Amino acid sequence: MSDVTRARHGRPVHHWRRDLVELAALFTAVAVADVVADLVGHGPDGPVLLTISALALIATAGFHTWWSRRHGHAPPASDTGARPAARLRQTGPTGSSESESTFESKSTSESEQSSATPDAVAEPAALWRMRTTVQDAPGSLAALCTALAGKKVDILSLQTHPLAEGTVDEFLLRAPGAVAASEITRAVSLAGGSGTWIERADAHDLVDAPTRVLGLATRTALDAAELPLALRQLLGRCTIRSLPANVVAGKGREPESLPVEGALEDTVMRLRAPEGGVITIERPYLPFTPTEFARARALVELDARLGPRIPRSQDVLTLPEGNAITVRRADTGDLDAAREMHERCSARTLGMRYHGPVGDADRYLNHLLSPRFGRTLAVQTASGRIVGLGHLLWDGDETEVALLVEDDWQRRGIGSELLGRLVGMAVEAGCESVYAVTQASNTGMVAAMRGLDLPLDYQIEEGTLVVTARLGAAVSSAEVTEFGRAEAP
Repeated sequence: MSDVTRARHGRPVHHWRRDLVELAALFTAVAVADVVADLVGHGPDGPVLLTISALALIATAGFHTWWSRRHGHAPPASDTGARPAARLRQTGPTGSSESESTFESKSTSESEQSSATPDAVAEPAALWRMRTTVQDAPGSLAALCTALAGKKVDILSLQTHPLAEGTVDEFLLRAPGAVAASEITRAVSLAGGSGTWIERADAHDLVDAPTRVLGLATRTALDAAELPLALRQLLGRCTIRSLPANVVAGKGREPESLPVEGALEDTVMRLRAPEGGVITIERPYLPFTPTEFARARALVELDARLGPRIPRSQDVLTLPEGNAITVRRADTGDLDAAREMHERCSARTLGMRYHGPVGDADRYLNHLLSPRFGRTLAVQTASGRIVGLGHLLWDGDETEVALLVEDDWQRRGIGSELLGRLVGMAVEAGCESVYAVTQASNTGMVAAMRGLDLPLDYQIEEGTLVVTARLGAAVSSAEVTEFGRAEAP
């Protein structure tokens, strides 16, 4: 590359040698022109010399043009500050085989022959969520970002959680597919990060934090049953348990002993439940920060101010024999109608549902119908009687489904309809699986679970049958379009 095209700090660099050569050429041209003028004006061969000079000038101009085109656009021979072409690498441990080094050598040779390889296919980038603690000092975050840049890791978003000592920084990262999580955490550790935690992310994490929090608040405002789900999505993988006031008192603790603003203890936070109990949130693998505690408390306070509420939507369906039924959400306002259904059910039906003394069945209804602990669907006849209940219950970090159909309305597809809708709700809530606790003799419940066409696991625990359905291939409740059928995704 010529000196004039080389750049330093973004500006062309001119050297004195080129200027001297151009000045000498100018003086030489003037001297030659003077000699030619004397010969043309005074010599006998002036016209001949003039013609020869014109041809020489034309030849010189042509040579200059050819030289400029050949060398002025030649590929750069030195680094100009542009990013070099990416070198392809074979996946797997480095130095593990001879074929890997051959692959790298071939890729390097091809990149030297061509500045760009359109047909090269790079590994897809991976999204990561990472959290690490750094010192609250100038330059600590800059050192962390420099370390990530050294691994070609792009920072998509950053949230800071101030602590009494230090700061917890939460990143959303996009890294080359060949960069493992251990490489990222090692680089962060060398840059001063401590207590680093990392896990794979997906496209849903690309939403910025304020937008995500507002969306969770909206869901909570529309449906009281969304509170546990909103807390789980806000805080990541955690276990959420809601204990009513009478249960807390039965364990020797008074709800009043919990401060109004709640309590934060490292990996456990406790908040006052809207109905007077306690909501316990536990995340053993990662301590909660004061910022997360404040966000969770704000969601619970919003739920408490709005009071009990459920969406007032319902679907009218027709059974195969022609009877019309209505499927809708139910809550504690349906407590009396549910008790009346219990009175019409046989002892065998209640025993299969509640796995205990039949006389205690009514005691569970207040808990089951409360939207604080899950979602309940009720099947109502044209006369207004409730003849079936389906429950989707948040059981810590697991989800339980349970069905009860009045004897006279069994074997008509009502249980399958309820179960399909409950599974659709579980899919919308992001649950990975649902389980049902029943008895092996309850062929109706077993048949309904098998009718989901999902992978099932069967376990016998203390004489009861636990059937777990994995929801990877399930459809959501919004896709249910016809009684007993679901539209393919």
